[in-house]
Amino acid sequence: MDIRTQRAYDQPNPDDGYRILIDRLWPRGVAKADLQLDEWNKDLAPSNDLRKWFDHDPDKWDAFQDRYRKELDQQTDAVNALLHHVRKGRVTLVFGAKDEKHSNAEVLRDYLRERA
Repeated sequence: MDIRTQRAYDQPNPDDGYRILIDRLWPRGVAKADLQLDEWNKDLAPSNDLRKWFDHDPDKWDAFQDRYRKELDQQTDAVNALLHHVRKGRVTLVFGAKDEKHSNAEVLRDYLRERA
């Protein structure tokens, strides 16, 4: 299973496989053509309330992970559709956060690996 994460502001690679944007909001200042996405699935993103509460505060990281995982548990159709792509080949989770270590992409990648 090959799941990668990549910031939306980084250059796409030809070997990224299936590229999916997993943010609720479109990354500021990035043209759609530049992302070279296969899909944008807002159902895989944290809810607006959770996103605003977290506000990329590393002190809230553990609680954010728990809350986000609970939200993902409720998005079975979206998660299963993404797992289908994961089982077929490489998937790149595209996200806009500046802090790569404390992003929803990290949580989603681990969540998918546990379920694959």
